[in-house]
Amino acid sequence: MKNSDNPFRNLPAVHEVLLLPAIAALAERHDHDSIVEAIRVELSELRARLAVGQTLNGEAAEGTIAANVAERLSNDLRPRLCSVINATGIVLHTNLGRAPIAESAAKAAYEAARGYLNLELDLDTGKRSSRQDPIRAWVARLTGAESATVVNNNAAATVIALRALCQGREVIVSRGQLIEIGGSFRIPEIMGVSGAILREVGATNITRLSDYEKAINPQTAALLQVHTSNYRISGFTASVTTEELVALGKKHRLPVIDDIGSGALLDFSRFGFAAEPIARSSIAAGADLVLFSGDKLLGGPQAGILAGKKEYIQRIEKDPLMRAFRCDKMTLAALEATLRIYLNEEIALREIPVLRLLGLPLHELQSLAEELATRLRANTALASVATAEDVAYVGGGSLPDQQMKTWVVEVKPRDLGDADFAHRLRVGTPAVMARVRAGVVVFDVRTVFPEQIDGLQDAVHLATASEPEA
Repeated sequence: MKNSDNPFRNLPAVHEVLLLPAIAALAERHDHDSIVEAIRVELSELRARLAVGQTLNGEAAEGTIAANVAERLSNDLRPRLCSVINATGIVLHTNLGRAPIAESAAKAAYEAARGYLNLELDLDTGKRSSRQDPIRAWVARLTGAESATVVNNNAAATVIALRALCQGREVIVSRGQLIEIGGSFRIPEIMGVSGAILREVGATNITRLSDYEKAINPQTAALLQVHTSNYRISGFTASVTTEELVALGKKHRLPVIDDIGSGALLDFSRFGFAAEPIARSSIAAGADLVLFSGDKLLGGPQAGILAGKKEYIQRIEKDPLMRAFRCDKMTLAALEATLRIYLNEEIALREIPVLRLLGLPLHELQSLAEELATRLRANTALASVATAEDVAYVGGGSLPDQQMKTWVVEVKPRDLGDADFAHRLRVGTPAVMARVRAGVVVFDVRTVFPEQIDGLQDAVHLATASEPEA
């Protein structure tokens, strides 16, 4: 340690810090450039503190500098993606990755990732096959479609369907269905990317069958129906049913493309929700092509599924963009495992997390909330802990106007504001995402798995400590 009246001169040089045994030991896990950069940042921060008149009180000691550099490097290696306890009550939370997948689906993805598999190999003949074949078979079986294929999300499904079937020609769609699906991705822009020409008909609130028929001309390639899954229009409204649109399509020999969005394979009225489009029902109504997501109400990995007439699926799979949009082996393995579960609805309701969370009885949620509250009341850093019945939403752009009853735990710390408390929960380990409302932090237990209660209790303890633990 240097001893000078000038505190700046007491700071070691970068090369001097590099010679410290503790720093030399870091070379086993970190490259030289990263170590040097961490030292420079540490010394720069110390100089900045000295420049504003702060006293370092031993923080300029070589041992302290070495420890701080080691901590910086350790933090730098921490994964940016981490597990989060979802205490928002939003089952399909887009920012938290939407649907948690079933255990068997996660295992299938893991097995696919850790080794080799017959992704494009027919084990019987030893010849090359299509990676789409397993998914094609399961989707066809579950929806009644002639054939199917899968891409990496439903926006990609829309683009490639319109590109393969409608490029350079018109696609007729109701003005009330020109939705934005999030992130400023809008149906008109997606159609533009595909090369199809948008032909709007009707009005925002009312579109009649005659509007579609009047717009049909020699340049028409398809009739498109888009489910408005992330918003609702109420009041003075009128729309065309899938059956009516299919009849019109047959009359004019035009394919009907039905984008049902969230991708339900089961009837969601069993959960108390209003009717949500079901893939099988759309196929039964005669739609030539049905598009839907894999990671929303279906409860699988992110994917865009296209099901329908074999001739259209074949044209889509021949499009050059198919290779750019195709799914990797982990996604396909997880999706196949998810679809297999749906062969038995009762098993699906138990094993697919989205379905299980949506179907949780209110009395079970109340019991879980009371258990969590009892644990948290032992924390003396909390001024109040209360349980209450509340409401939540499905999320992910699904069933936007329909609420679910739920139970929550409302927590107010003694010495922390609600925003500070919520921030500490988010950056802690485990990370916790909760709701903030009227000065309290709200934990909705619908989306907290029972095995996460211990972790949530620990997270609250760490967040309310006088000095947050690293």
